[in-house]
Amino acid sequence: MGPMRISGTVSMRTAVVTATALALLTACGGGGSGGGDKGGGQGKHAMGSKAPKADPTRIPEVGNALQSKIPGNSGQVVAVYGKGVNSADATVVLYTKEGKDWKRARSWAGHNGKRGWTTRHHEGDKRSPVGVYTLSDAGGVLPDPGARLPYSETPAFAAPHSWPTSHWTDFNYVIAIDYNRVKGTSPLDPTRPEGQRKGGSIWLHMDHGSGTSACVSLPKSGMEYLLRNLDPERHPVVVMGDKAHLAA
Repeated sequence: MGPMRISGTVSMRTAVVTATALALLTACGGGGSGGGDKGGGQGKHAMGSKAPKADPTRIPEVGNALQSKIPGNSGQVVAVYGKGVNSADATVVLYTKEGKDWKRARSWAGHNGKRGWTTRHHEGDKRSPVGVYTLSDAGGVLPDPGARLPYSETPAFAAPHSWPTSHWTDFNYVIAIDYNRVKGTSPLDPTRPEGQRKGGSIWLHMDHGSGTSACVSLPKSGMEYLLRNLDPERHPVVVMGDKAHLAA
């Protein structure tokens, strides 16, 4: 399926989307501590023992609980390694599958929710949800950079100018994380299948140098790379959480 474009032409439907956009976008703004993290080691081993050999058929540092939730037909995984359960710092890594083995393709320093991570995300908690989620739809203020995922281009993505200027470009590019949303729709779609209290509008988007309200952010170059390389035919997913939850 080719990229989908939505023009900024004023219409009844656009007016509705624009009216809801500001409320939705608040799920992805906010300040926090800056910085990034390289995504961690395996901890200390007994004296004289050797580190266990990595299994190339598994995503590194992801334990059975989440590893088992990666679909068998997935050929692309975006792993978000949060520094700690209460930290906003993260490393974002793209893995691609070659045969049975996962290969590390690219990585970027990034951020997650300003208060860290949770397994019970709810609207306004400022924490990113731990889990495995599909990646189905994209969009942004800027023109389609060559995305393989369906891409919705519209100024309705623009961050409110009441936010700090450092946040104004956050949604120039976004990829919707399929948490409490309807797949196959614009990331701006306000539908919340599991109810409003569970939150929504959890996206990959451009980084402003600090934590978000629940989204995962990475540099513009990283967003461009993901948009150009995430292929719906390879069933991409994101595996995200702090190191402890990921390793469980």
